[in-house]
Amino acid sequence: MLTIDMTMLLHIINILLLAVILNIVLYRPILNILDQRREKISTLNRDIESFEKNRQARLDEFEHKLQAARNQAKNEFEALRSATQTASNKRLVAQRSEVEAAKEAQFKEIESQLTVARGELRGQTSAFAAAMAGKVLGRAL
Repeated sequence: MLTIDMTMLLHIINILLLAVILNIVLYRPILNILDQRREKISTLNRDIESFEKNRQARLDEFEHKLQAARNQAKNEFEALRSATQTASNKRLVAQRSEVEAAKEAQFKEIESQLTVARGELRGQTSAFAAAMAGKVLGRAL
């Protein structure tokens, strides 16, 4: 059985004193270190969230600028293409008109040569006919 005497009282006082000393020397510093660590982790998590929001905002801004640059390049390309097409069409129309004018001049030249040739042939037809009749008949007409 247990006897309650002075040694038991000393053991209880010893255990209580040890609990107070361990609380002051060991538990409180460890709890303070754990609290500081929790605070540092939460601060780092807030910083990470802030950096993530900043990254997303910059990414959105970059994509917006990239899309604007693409649109501007597309518009400039279309403007240059239409200007080039217009200039090409103008040159083509000018060349066609020059070709048509040259063709008309050549047709008129050929027509005038044809008219001259017809006139000469009409003048020479009676002479040719007489010469052929003479050859066919074998005598001069």
